[in-house]
This record gives sequence, structure tokens and C-alpha cells, in this order.
Amino acid sequence: MSNNGTREYDFVVVSNRLPVDRVVAADGTESWATSPGGLVTALEPVMRAADGAWVGWAGQPDLKLSPFESGGIHIVPVELSAQDIEDYYEGFSNDTLWPLYHDVIAPPSYHRVWWDSYVDVNRRFAEAAAAVASREGIVWVQDYQLQLVPRMLREIRPDLTIGFFNHIPFPPYGIFSQLPWRTQVVEGLLGADVIGFQRQADASNFSRAVRRLTSHSTRNPVIEVGWERSPTRRVIAKAFPISIDSASFESLAREPRIQRRAREIREALGNPKTVMLGVDRLDYTKGIGHRLKAFGELLADGELAVEDVTLVQVASPSRERVEAYMNLRDEIELTVGRINGDFATMSHQPISYHHQGYPRDEMAALYLAADVLLVTALRDGMNLVAKEYVASRFDEDGVLVLSEFTGASDELKRALLVNPHDIDGLKSTILRAISMPREERRSRMRALRKRVTEHDVARWSQAFIDTLRQAAHDRFERTAPMELPDDLEWTIDRRKAD
Repeated sequence: MSNNGTREYDFVVVSNRLPVDRVVAADGTESWATSPGGLVTALEPVMRAADGAWVGWAGQPDLKLSPFESGGIHIVPVELSAQDIEDYYEGFSNDTLWPLYHDVIAPPSYHRVWWDSYVDVNRRFAEAAAAVASREGIVWVQDYQLQLVPRMLREIRPDLTIGFFNHIPFPPYGIFSQLPWRTQVVEGLLGADVIGFQRQADASNFSRAVRRLTSHSTRNPVIEVGWERSPTRRVIAKAFPISIDSASFESLAREPRIQRRAREIREALGNPKTVMLGVDRLDYTKGIGHRLKAFGELLADGELAVEDVTLVQVASPSRERVEAYMNLRDEIELTVGRINGDFATMSHQPISYHHQGYPRDEMAALYLAADVLLVTALRDGMNLVAKEYVASRFDEDGVLVLSEFTGASDELKRALLVNPHDIDGLKSTILRAISMPREERRSRMRALRKRVTEHDVARWSQAFIDTLRQAAHDRFERTAPMELPDDLEWTIDRRKAD
């Protein structure tokens, strides 16, 4: 317990969103449901086992909530106003950092008021984490929305061991250098003891940015951080590829009701010879348009017949108030309508399009129903959908077509790897997937399943936490016991340029 009577936790996760969503029934009754998304899927089992605390935003503006328990996790809500959401979340996080970190597929916007909000909100998250973390506890900060939290937290609570994991790519310096606040972001991240990335290339990009923007010494994976009036610290920056709870996906797929639902899906589609599946957030990084273009050309060329092949495209809603996403939805739906209008028959349509998210049960059934999964992302930190598909295929069937621009392509080498910008190459890979002999499908899927089963979310989190604990041991071995500072505020320079 802290001095003010608040319970403290040895393990605290900090992320933009809480792992639960508030649900209000028609009679006004409130409840909390587990949130969708890769981060929650990855961390929820870890948090339940650790009896930890999770700091995050509840997903609605101006929602005043006290901490509460949900599913064995202590929930610590951080309140965000409508203006915070507009500037910090929709603005700086998703209209500045997201496109910048995804190779500027869409142009980033740089606004000083967004940056000011980003600083203020990051400080709020850091203070909330500092309040519930036990002395010499572990705090694990998640993702690009909170890149300033590690240093803020370090200044408030130097006794803590701090980790940061970047779920999206970290761009090459030539792209990252466009950010007016590039040095502040790098120094913010260097408050952590361990900084994790999806791919080794991302870790190398970060180390290169450190060398270009600071005087800190780097020797991969170690960065020697020397701040004024602070002892030199060793920061580890390396790849920790995230994964899924593969056993739970396989267990779900083995249930008779899920297999029955998979057969119903195929029947509802008219029992085509081949069902292809795309599952994405509706985002310009996912290459949905490239996938549709390749499929439409195969139909137009007569290389595929609408009676034989159906593409099921699940595009879950994403950032619907952001203009780029509204435009993308219009573009995708126009393309789907044109292809269906051109090639549908009375009994078959080429694309079954769904602009909605689905629960895990329905996703498992879709994975079993699909002969081919198409992952054509133009840039993706990992892509857990690819791993979910593999984990669900206990029958050792199905073909994974996987973009080489995903983190998953580093691990799932027996997938059919493709450059989605190469439409002709994508078309030929789709044809190869459809016609692949059963024995080759089994051989490839067996190898993919071995990788996903052995490198699951438990192994990912344990590897990161073990590295954090080793970093804490090394740090405390080299330094005297630390006193908490009286001044809890850390101010980041808000100038537009470095």
C-alpha cells in the first residue's frame, strides 16, 4: 500500500486504451466487455496471470471513472476530453505519427497544438502509472501514442524498471527526420530500460536515429544514455516479435460448433471451390485496394470464374472521423461494387464485403472456412491475423499469402510471400495458392504452425519481461539506492524544431 492507502502493483501495463469497453444496456445498466484488437489479445492472458494493473483510456470522452476490477485485472482509467481525443489521438497519434511510421503511405500533418496535447496527455498517463506502481516495480508502456511516457515516468519514479514496446514499424531516419519533434520523441523512449520492436530492422532504425540526434553511445543492442544530473544507464533496444495465444485459437477451432459454422459460411457463399479471405482494419496501410485490383483483373482476364472463387473481405471500422479513412472507405466500397456489378451472376457474387468487426468465435469459423488467407499490407508492424489463421488450421490445410512488408514475414517464411505493389506478381501468387497441391499445403502449414505454436504470446511476453528483469538487476548492481524526487514534473521542450 502507498502512503495514501492506494494499493500498489508490481506489474503495470500502460496503453492508450484499456482492455475493456464500457457497455450501457437499454435499461441503463453498465457493464464492461473485453475490447477487440491485437494488443488486448496479446496481453490479457499475461495480465490475468500476473494480477497486475492496467492504465489506459476507457474509449469515451469526458468519462470520469474510479479504478475498478475486471476479469482479474485492476483497471486504472485515464480521463480524456473530447479536445484531447481530437488533438492527441486523432491528431498527433493518428494523423502525424501513424502515416509517418508507415513509410508516409499517406502524408503526415504537423501541428504544434497537436504536439502540445500529446505532451500533456502523455504526462497524465505517466502520473497515473507512477501512482499505482510499487517501489522497484515493473511498468510496461505500449505503443506509439505514449512514446514520451518512459522518460516522464523515469523522472517521477527512478526506482522503476520501465519497458516500452512499439507495435508499429519504426521508420528509417530519412523518414523519421521529418518529424519536427524527433529528438524529444527519441529522448522520451530512452527513458525505458528496454525498448522492444517487432523487427530487427525497426530496432536498427531507432538506434540510427539515436546516433543522428543525440550524443548517446550505441552498440547494438545497447545504448548508453547519459542525461544531465543523471547516472549513465544502459538501454536495450532489440526485436521481440509479438504473437498470439495460439493454443486458445486452436482449441476454439476444434470445437464442433465452430466447424459447423465454418460449413454454414461456405454454404451461404454458394459452396465455391475456393474461398479466399481478407481480414483487416479499414486502413490505408493494409493494401486492401491492391488485393481487390488483383482479384478484379483475374476475373476480367478469365483466369478465375466467379462460380469457382469467392473473396470474403472483412474490413472492420477504423478512425471513422478522420478524413483519410472516410475517403478510403468510399474508395474500397466503390471498388467492391464495381467488381460485383461487373462479374456477379444470379447465384454468385465475387466479393462478400463486410464493414464490421466480428467476435473471436466467428473469426475462427471464417479462418476454417477459408482456403486462402490474403494478407497484402503495404506496411505492418506484425499482422496477428496471419498468425491467427495459422493457429486455427489444426487440419494442416489452407494457404497463407503474406506481404513481405509485414513483421510476420520474418517468421512465417513458409507462407507465399508477395510484394503487394507488384499486381502481376500478386495475381500469379493468388493463382498458385488456389491450385497448390494438398501435400504442399500440408507441408507449408505444418511448418507455419510449428513456428506459431512454439513462439506464442506467453513466450513473447516472458522474453520481454525476462530482459526487463535482467536490466533491472544490472542497473541496481551498478547504482546506489535511489531517492524519489520531490519535483514530479518533467517538462519537454515544445519548440517546433529541435
